[in-house]
Amino acid sequence: MHTFDLKIDEISKIEGKGSLFVKVKNNRITDFKFSITEFKRFYTQAIKGKDIISIPQLCARICGTCSNAHLLCAIKAAENALGIIPSRQTILLRQLVNYGLNIRDHALHLYVFVLPDIFGIDNVLELDEKNPYEHQILHDVFTVKAAGNLLGKAIGGRSVHAPFLTIGGFIKLPLPSEFDSIIMELEKSRSAVIRLINIFTKCGFKLERDINYIAMIDESYSFLSGEIHSSNGEKFTEENFGQYLDHIVIPYSQASGYKFSGKVHMIGAIARMNLGKNKLNERTKKDTSDALELFPSKNIFHNNLAQAIEILHAIDSSIDILKVLKIEKEKPPLIIRKKGTGIGVIEAPRGTLYYKLDVDENGKVVKGEIVVPTGQNQIGIEKSLYQFFSENLDKNKKFLENEAEKIIRSYDPCMSCASHFLKVQWT
Repeated sequence: MHTFDLKIDEISKIEGKGSLFVKVKNNRITDFKFSITEFKRFYTQAIKGKDIISIPQLCARICGTCSNAHLLCAIKAAENALGIIPSRQTILLRQLVNYGLNIRDHALHLYVFVLPDIFGIDNVLELDEKNPYEHQILHDVFTVKAAGNLLGKAIGGRSVHAPFLTIGGFIKLPLPSEFDSIIMELEKSRSAVIRLINIFTKCGFKLERDINYIAMIDESYSFLSGEIHSSNGEKFTEENFGQYLDHIVIPYSQASGYKFSGKVHMIGAIARMNLGKNKLNERTKKDTSDALELFPSKNIFHNNLAQAIEILHAIDSSIDILKVLKIEKEKPPLIIRKKGTGIGVIEAPRGTLYYKLDVDENGKVVKGEIVVPTGQNQIGIEKSLYQFFSENLDKNKKFLENEAEKIIRSYDPCMSCASHFLKVQWT
C-alpha cells in the first residue's frame, strides 16, 4: 500500500510561483492542494479613484509578459464606459499589436518552457548544437520571438507595455515604410512555426478532461471581439460574460478561482481551437490541416498544439493586414468624461480576460473588476492533477512529480514572470 507526501514548493518553467501538495495514505489521496503563491497585489483596489484615461497603462503593469492584453482589454472597457467607437484603422492596428503579443508569448511558453519536456532535457539551452535538427530548433526560438517583438515594437512602440495605444486610438502611428521589412521577417518565421506545430502534433502526452470549453470567437479569429461560445452549444454576448463567472475563494491559494455557471470550465488556446478552428486564416488552415484534424480535443496537452497553430495564424493574419493597410493621419478623439459602466472582454494568450469599470461623472473609477485567465483555469488545473494522481498512485514519486509539472505547464498558467527551477521538499 502506497503512503507518501509530495510537496513541490516552486514549480519550474511557468510564469510565476505555484506549489503542489499531495498526501497519500494507504493508496488513498487524503489531502490535495494546488496553489498560486504569488503575493496579492490588489490592483483592483489600486485603480479606484484614478482617472479613466490612466487606467489602461496602469493595468498593463499587472503582467510583464502579456501586458498588452491587459492594455487592450482595459482600453475596450474604458471606451465602452465612455461611448467611444474606435476607427477601422485603430481596430486593425490593435489586432497587429495583439498578434505580436501572441507570437512572442506563445513562443516563449512553447519553446522555453514546454519543449524541454518533449526533448527530455532540463532547459532549452541543452539542445545539442552539433545535432542539425536540434541546432535548427534552438535558432527557431530566437527567429519566432524576434518576429513577434518586431511587430509589437513597430505598431505599439514596444513589444511589452506598448506606449502608443490609448483610449480611442494611437498617440503615434506606425511608419508604413517599415511594413515590408516586417512582412519579410514574419514570412521568414513561418517555416520555424510549422516545425514547431509538427513537434506538438506528434507529441504523445495525453490527459483527457470532459469539461466545458469557453472562448470568444469572431469571423477572423482576431482574439479581440466576437460572441462567447461554449462547447455545450451556448452563445452569449461578451457584456454578459461576467454574469456566468462564479467567484470561488480558495483558502490555500493567493488567487481566487472561478467556475462557469457553477461548473469547472477551461479557457485558452484549446478552447479557441475547439470552438473556432474554421475561423483561422486560410493559409494557416492549409498548412496545418493534419494538426487541425485533432480538434475538437479533450486532451489538455493539445492546448500547447493549439498555441503553436495560433502563432502561425497570427503571422499569416498580420501579413494579410500589413499588405493592404494604408495609414491615414488621425488623432484619438477628445475624451468627454461621464458616468458609466464599461465591460471589456478579449482573448488573452492564456484565455478569456474580463474587465468591468464603473466610472463616475468626473471620469474617476469607482469600482473595477478584473478576472484573469489563470484564475478561471486554477480549479481545472487542480482537478486535472487530482485525476492524474488518482490514476497513477502506483508510480514512483519522481515520475509523479515530473508529470505533475507537465500537466501544469500544459495550461500555461501566468502567475507572474519567473525563470527559476525546481526545488522539492519531501516530508
